[in-house]
Amino acid sequence: MIEIIPAIDIIEGKCVRLSQGDYQQKKVYNEQPLEVAKEFADAGIRRLHVVDLDGAKAQHIVNHKVLESIATHTDLVIDFGGGLKSDDDLRIAFECGAAMVTGGSIAVKQPEGFSHWIERYGAERIILGADVHNEKIAVSGWLETTDNDLMPFIEGYCKKGIQKVLCTDIAKDGMLTGTSVELYKKIMAHFPALQLIASGGVSSIADIEALDEAGIPSVVFGKAIYEGRIKLSELQRFI
Repeated sequence: MIEIIPAIDIIEGKCVRLSQGDYQQKKVYNEQPLEVAKEFADAGIRRLHVVDLDGAKAQHIVNHKVLESIATHTDLVIDFGGGLKSDDDLRIAFECGAAMVTGGSIAVKQPEGFSHWIERYGAERIILGADVHNEKIAVSGWLETTDNDLMPFIEGYCKKGIQKVLCTDIAKDGMLTGTSVELYKKIMAHFPALQLIASGGVSSIADIEALDEAGIPSVVFGKAIYEGRIKLSELQRFI
């Protein structure tokens, strides 16, 4: 059964959502992210995806106190991403309670550094962020699209031991238009042992059901919950 992973995106310490990664299309849903996290935990959810959007812009960890607050006051297993570029960023994230971290831009721009993280912390704690637009990798908070093709990018890191990949289709993210099921099926066909985490476009419980039927291991979503398109009670069958 598919693993449910709600997302909390942070700007200035507040729970927000963007549309297609556009910082100008920001909507604040709650000024207290911990309250949101507690609602997820109370519903029986075990996992949480936290994104430091300020960090993604600043190119270093910023909202680690929010991470620490959630990790201290809930039992959620948190993966944290956004602007993690240095060993010091990772140290802070792990010390503040992250069970795992997600690295995207660094995996493209500093592959030696990202590979070092895999070796040092182990594949269980390092998630490869593969943000895509037309199957090309995007970086720097999605502000820049590269020439790197998705499949070879994932394959290169699988050879280095990576086991978990968070793939976000930028065109879908925050748009509530449905997920890129065919893209995720294509990835799983190439890498059947991959712990793939689908992200972007979830608009209803039917989208999660479709991903589950397609055999996708995990899904990250947020806006559909915040906009009332998915009720926490509907997720009980997946918990």
